[in-house]
Amino acid sequence: MKDLKVDRALIIIAFLLVLAVSIPLGIAPQKSATVVSELYQWISFNFGVLYQVFAIAVMIFLAWLVFSRFGSIRLGEPDEEAEYSNFSWVGMLFCAGTGATLLVWSAIEWVEYYLKPPLGLTEKSTAAIEMASTYGPFHWGVTAWCFYALPTIAIAYPFYTKGIPYLRASTALHSILGKDGANSIAGRFVDLLSMVALLGGAATSLGMITPTVSASIAEMLSIETSFALQVAVITVCICLFSISVYMGIGKGIKRLSDLNVLISLALLVFVLAVGPTVFILKNSINTLGLMTENFVRMMTWSDPVDKTGFVESWTIFYWAWWISFSPAIGIFVTRISRGRTIRQVVLNMILFGSLGSWVFYFVLGNYSLSLELSGIFSVTQSMAENGMYVSTAKILGTLPYAKVVLGLFILVCVISVATTYDSASYTLASTATKGLTVGDSPARWHSLFWAAVLGLLPIFMIYIGGLDVIRSGVLIASLPIIFVVSAMAYALKKSLQEDTSI
Repeated sequence: MKDLKVDRALIIIAFLLVLAVSIPLGIAPQKSATVVSELYQWISFNFGVLYQVFAIAVMIFLAWLVFSRFGSIRLGEPDEEAEYSNFSWVGMLFCAGTGATLLVWSAIEWVEYYLKPPLGLTEKSTAAIEMASTYGPFHWGVTAWCFYALPTIAIAYPFYTKGIPYLRASTALHSILGKDGANSIAGRFVDLLSMVALLGGAATSLGMITPTVSASIAEMLSIETSFALQVAVITVCICLFSISVYMGIGKGIKRLSDLNVLISLALLVFVLAVGPTVFILKNSINTLGLMTENFVRMMTWSDPVDKTGFVESWTIFYWAWWISFSPAIGIFVTRISRGRTIRQVVLNMILFGSLGSWVFYFVLGNYSLSLELSGIFSVTQSMAENGMYVSTAKILGTLPYAKVVLGLFILVCVISVATTYDSASYTLASTATKGLTVGDSPARWHSLFWAAVLGLLPIFMIYIGGLDVIRSGVLIASLPIIFVVSAMAYALKKSLQEDTSI
């Protein structure tokens, strides 16, 4: 393997920025929380419409790209076969794009919309129940994967067809910054933004799923959850994804993703089979109908009259979340998409990414909702008393063979975390590598370094109790990335139209 030099300046600056955010949280957590929360509120209320318009613009741009003559362009040689099978490719991009947080939100997100419904609906009404089942899949569906697909193509096209020797976010801007623009000040700034957003977001995701796994273990073993148990969970996750990172994409990330998809499907089939099957299927079909009927309304609803804060708290929250991750996901999906056409990548990302997310919401969410409506278990009361992490474990504890189910759920969570962090470590290492051509991968020690950083940050955040603040910080970071992704779209269109070989 050839010697791949790292960009030490980029690594140091990214690491110092993370420390600059984390240290104040430890020294003055309450004051920091207030400042960050106020900044988030200001951005969401003043720029919320920008996020909504941007989401619509991304969809329109991708529709033009897919159905234009450029959709048939192959990412690689004209007759090149896809590097990975469809099953493995979908599994890797899905695990990278969703993470283990999907396992938590899909089971309990409806509670938030049931108690504080959108669109002026009355809480706990039939209409509120139906829309509560609809808004989760809406937030994790088509729009999210459109946000991911645009940077993927913007990076993949110059990387595979133009021979740009950098696998970074700034690669997408080559037609604006020049072939070596990734090493310019502007290029490095773009890469730095994507690294910081990924570091904060990925660490927060692990910080969110760790309490869920700990609560599930406690429920299964009938013990109390604790900080020590959470640290033990994180340690196991670090070891697992460090091994996978060291093995590389083909032997590590691919195998874990394949295994994760199979176990997740087994868990969902079991819940569907032993739960209220008819209710789950009926409400799933009803949700699809409502989402289709109200899609334009949900995309454009800005709540200008009542000003309930729903849009800012949820829709803008999610749009900002996906946007902040989009350059990093684009880098990873670029790496695994060699040999596919632009049309195949975009349509399959949107289709399989959305369907995969919806299945979790349809099965776990509707099972959870059925417990509430039937009076078997009050999910709303548990959420009020125990929070989302313990409530998720208790929901699973109502299933037959509860200990086996909890064990399977824990396994899926750990593998999901491992696959997500594998891709995150790979992306960070790729961004901080000075040159990376087609077929190359970052140095193993480099990926392991970022795996360690990603594993240590959540321990610190859980200890100081700053998860919500860090999450808000990631959302704040999404605002400049809107302009970065917009520049990516412009650069991609410019490059495609200037390419005389097309």
